[in-house]
Order: sequence, then structure tokens, then C-alpha cells
Amino acid sequence: MTVLEDRIAMAESDNTITLDEMFERLETMPVPEGYKVEIVEGTVFMSPQRDTHWEIILDIVEQLRTKYPRERVKSDVRIDYPGHLNGFATDVTVMAENAARSEDGRWSHEDVEFVAEVISKGTAVNDYGPKMTAYATAEVPLYLIADPYQRRCHIYTQPKNGEYITETKVDFGDDIDLTGTVVGLTLKTDEFPRD
Repeated sequence: MTVLEDRIAMAESDNTITLDEMFERLETMPVPEGYKVEIVEGTVFMSPQRDTHWEIILDIVEQLRTKYPRERVKSDVRIDYPGHLNGFATDVTVMAENAARSEDGRWSHEDVEFVAEVISKGTAVNDYGPKMTAYATAEVPLYLIADPYQRRCHIYTQPKNGEYITETKVDFGDDIDLTGTVVGLTLKTDEFPRD
């Protein structure tokens, strides 16, 4: 456990630390180049961006940009979600058309229409577990997981009571038909790299 994690754990036991305080402390620490930092259920995760990971993110963003203006598509931008100390830097996020930042400069999870996460070995348990629960609790209409280890995408829709009712699996190479969802387009996966 690092000194920062130890201090955060001590402060949490006193119920005195907030998500903002955790991120403020992280901003003063040297984070290695190419690492993404998130807080999931009060635990700090730092994961490196691999080529495979980045190529899939970029492919999804480029396809979304055929429909959405740049200001609605986000990547690695902190958004706080329901649950205990959840500050996620989602791989890809699409914001609602009239979404606006709050006075503190942040986006609200209530304005998120679509989330895509690309699996990394070290954080896969978060994407399939607590992050999925947080997205469903926030009623994000569409959650996509691209898993280069399984060579498959998982599409979750119909959030209700903290879980997604519907899951669809699509193998890499096949199209993801999202025309009947809030996204309203088909995503191609034929160029998604595999691990």
C-alpha cells in the first residue's frame, strides 16, 4: 500500500475524506505518463494505456463522431457516479445534447447517455462489477464493454434498480446494431485489435 493509499484509508475510516479531496491529493502526486487514474468505491486505480486499449477507444470515438459533435463525446474525463466514492474516467462517454458543466466545472452522470469501457486485465473486475452497478444505478441507458481478451463486446441496456436487464454479446468482427438505442447507429468492430 502506498503512503497516499494508507492516508486515504485512514481518512476514510474517520469518514472525513471526500472524492474531491482524494482527487486533489492525487493531482499532487507524480502519475506516470500514459496512466489513467480512477477511484472506484474509494479505491484508487492506476492503469497503463496499452496500444490495443487505445486503438479500440479511438475506433469507437471516431465512429461516434460521425453522428455526435466533439463536445458531446468525452474520453478519460472525470464523472462522479452513485455509490461510495466513485469518480470514473470512462474510456468513452456520450453526453446528452443539452448537457452543461456544473459551477465546479464537472459533468453530471444524469447527462450521460452512453458509456464504453475497454477491458484491461488489472481493472476488468471493476468494469464488469462495481462500475456496471454504478452506471445502472445512474440509469445510463447504454453501457458497452469491449473485451479484447474475449474478443467480444457486451452491450447492456434497460437499467433498473442498479442492474441492466438486457445483455447482448457481439463477437469482434461483427457489427453492433445500436440503431434502436439512444446512440442510433451501428458500430463496426472489424478493426478492433485482439489481445
